[in-house]
Amino acid sequence: MDFSNPQFWVAVLQIVAIDIVLGGDNAVVIGLACRRLPEHQRRLGILWGMAGAIGLRVVLIMFAVTLLAVPYLKLVGAVLLLWIGIKLLLPEPDEGGHNIEAGATLAAAIKTIIVADAVMSLDNVIAIAGAAGDSKFLIVFGLLLSIPIIMLGSQLVIKLMDRFPFVIVAGGALLGWIAGGMAVSDVSVKDWFAANMPTASWIGPIAGALLVVAVGKLLAARMRAKQPVLEDLADPKHSSETGNK
Repeated sequence: MDFSNPQFWVAVLQIVAIDIVLGGDNAVVIGLACRRLPEHQRRLGILWGMAGAIGLRVVLIMFAVTLLAVPYLKLVGAVLLLWIGIKLLLPEPDEGGHNIEAGATLAAAIKTIIVADAVMSLDNVIAIAGAAGDSKFLIVFGLLLSIPIIMLGSQLVIKLMDRFPFVIVAGGALLGWIAGGMAVSDVSVKDWFAANMPTASWIGPIAGALLVVAVGKLLAARMRAKQPVLEDLADPKHSSETGNK
């Protein structure tokens, strides 16, 4: 850990951005899962659900760091991260894409939070592991930072994303940047790139960022173009008019 190394601070900024961009949904999940609890149990549901979710995240990220040292698995992680970045740029369905069942009891709400967070945290874990590299300090930093973001700041982040679309685009590009860097640094290919394409260490990240933005924008445009057609087909007036003809 070298605080004077510019790459260290670049990694710190990347991890901060990852936690902000990918951590926003977790607070929404917690709120949805606890919305049916009595007032005096909601705080307990949030606290216990967060404790279980953070514990799972610790296990996941340590597991991911070990896997990223295995040949070809960084390539797999890079592909997954590219898809996560592209998915971030796609328009969300109604209700923000959250299909979370509210728990009627404290235990049910905690279970819902932990299960949902285990699924949703996988993208956060892979992105942090890729940005942190071999630094255990940065991994722990990313985990600790995610806690206040999830508990306090994520609702604000979601509002910022809704108001300023460039924040989402920048987040997707960041994930593509990290994915490109992961791909060219995989154990199976990094020696080849070092010998035949020394510039791959910065070409890879740039290509990854451009790929995410280009593909994400293209797919988003296609989805928006299809939406009016689907709405017309679902419109009862449209159905009746078609039947009359």
